[in-house]
Amino acid sequence: MTESTPVRSTTPRETPRQVRPRTEGWTQKVDAEGKPLLQFAAPKKGMPPAHLADMTPEQRVEKVKALGLPGFRAGQLEKHYFQHYTSDPAQMTDLPASGREELVHEMLPNLLTEVRRLETDRGDTIKFLWKLHDGALVESVLMRYPGRITLCVSSQAGCGMNCPFCATGQAGLTRNMSAAEIVEQVVRANRLIAEGGLGDPRRVGHDDERVTNIVFMGMGEPLANYNRVMQAVRTMVDKKHGLGMSARGITVSTVGLVPAINKLAAEDTPVTFALSLHAPDDHLRDEMIPINSRWKVDEALDAARGYFDKTGRRVSIEYALIKDMNDHAWRADLLASKLNERGRGWVHVNPIPLNPTPGSVWTASEPAVQNEFVRRLNEAGIPTTLRDTRGKEIDGACGQLVATEEDRDVASPVPVD
Repeated sequence: MTESTPVRSTTPRETPRQVRPRTEGWTQKVDAEGKPLLQFAAPKKGMPPAHLADMTPEQRVEKVKALGLPGFRAGQLEKHYFQHYTSDPAQMTDLPASGREELVHEMLPNLLTEVRRLETDRGDTIKFLWKLHDGALVESVLMRYPGRITLCVSSQAGCGMNCPFCATGQAGLTRNMSAAEIVEQVVRANRLIAEGGLGDPRRVGHDDERVTNIVFMGMGEPLANYNRVMQAVRTMVDKKHGLGMSARGITVSTVGLVPAINKLAAEDTPVTFALSLHAPDDHLRDEMIPINSRWKVDEALDAARGYFDKTGRRVSIEYALIKDMNDHAWRADLLASKLNERGRGWVHVNPIPLNPTPGSVWTASEPAVQNEFVRRLNEAGIPTTLRDTRGKEIDGACGQLVATEEDRDVASPVPVD
């Protein structure tokens, strides 16, 4: 190699400007040592009443029998809920009129009360604000794309991961959501679609349109609520007793809970796995993603590669591009190097222009910088696709979901059904 040979640097010397992560408009919770507080255990709060979607098929039959009815009634309830998207006793005319309301109340109690919905993209994107049985607020976002309909679901009320650039974590973790509360978001979305509530129904072109893709990228860290999230996923993919969705259409995202990633890899449900990385170097990621203090970048990437090895499912790397913070060319090179060190063909990178949160001084990368970041990854052989940021106008994009004071004011007079 001669002195004139061009070398693409992967060191911080290329960095023109380095902005450090910090909170704006709110104070980050810290522990006794002054480090960002991580909440793995949910506060001890009352969970919602048991719902059909919280139970296995066998448990549903036993519950119906315990109510004094033949077990096959459980199958009828499953059909009404998972295929017709209803919890209304009046629509269940195949059930005996006597005791029907009591049965439905016991097996399909109301879990979500709609507080508000906001629309954008000519009606193709809808954000829902839901009130849970205890007054906690969560959001989900429904998006129509060509050939598919995606629902971004929440798995926790709030979040305990305390990432400074994410609105959801600003208030900390309120509680875990139940499996049924997670599934109910899908059922309610399907009901709206069936009623023609998502865009112009004349553009559908076929009957029985419904949610085809689920992304666990709403409020909460899914793998911190592992058991309930997986119960919800099993119900989503169950073709006989659930929603009958494809596991390949379900994406579970995490900021990097390594033991839970390894546990997910051992499941027999090959969902798509996404790692929210946002920085390839520990020096920056320690500040951006507090969980990096437990499991470093290389550990998270090793676990992600392990997921591919166990399932054969290509892993997604999520990377929010933030101006002058993590969008430097040398970081694109470092990310490519770390991914290629673990082999080829196992990963896909999704850079996402940052969606600013209220009060934040952070903003998305300049288009030229963003494009150079993507170019370098692609040139290094890493499949990379800049992700569409739908819902920004209604604070429904990634990292923007949060129960604001305005939301609480709107929700306070809304009674829980």
